[in-house]
Amino acid sequence: MTMLRITAGPFTFRARLEEKDAPKTCAAIRKLLPLRSKLVHCRWSGESTWVPMGEKRLGVDFENHTSHPAPGQVLIYPGGISEMEILFPYGATMFSSRVGQLAGNHFATVVEGNAQLVEIGRLTLWEGAQDFSITEE
Repeated sequence: MTMLRITAGPFTFRARLEEKDAPKTCAAIRKLLPLRSKLVHCRWSGESTWVPMGEKRLGVDFENHTSHPAPGQVLIYPGGISEMEILFPYGATMFSSRVGQLAGNHFATVVEGNAQLVEIGRLTLWEGAQDFSITEE
């Protein structure tokens, strides 16, 4: 089982890579690592944060995708009608953008640090963008 270390602002999370349910997505994500960016709040989707990735593309189609992730279910939208992005939900979420509802590939699940998910959501909402990174352990 491959584990990821996700750092968001002052918080550190451990997440399980969902290689069984999203093997192509996970392989593409691993090629991006280490990933460093900024995490911002996404009011479009409810209680979630996101990492904008612009015109990059993963080169994978939908796989293990959902519009309604649970807190700690990390998604990647592979691009298409909206820009590629990572969704990092902390509460009730319906993944969407200004073009409407989206579905993202569920590629990782937070297994340690879950109690801090709400705190990173609050921090990004009230204090703005936070440093964000994903590395393989």
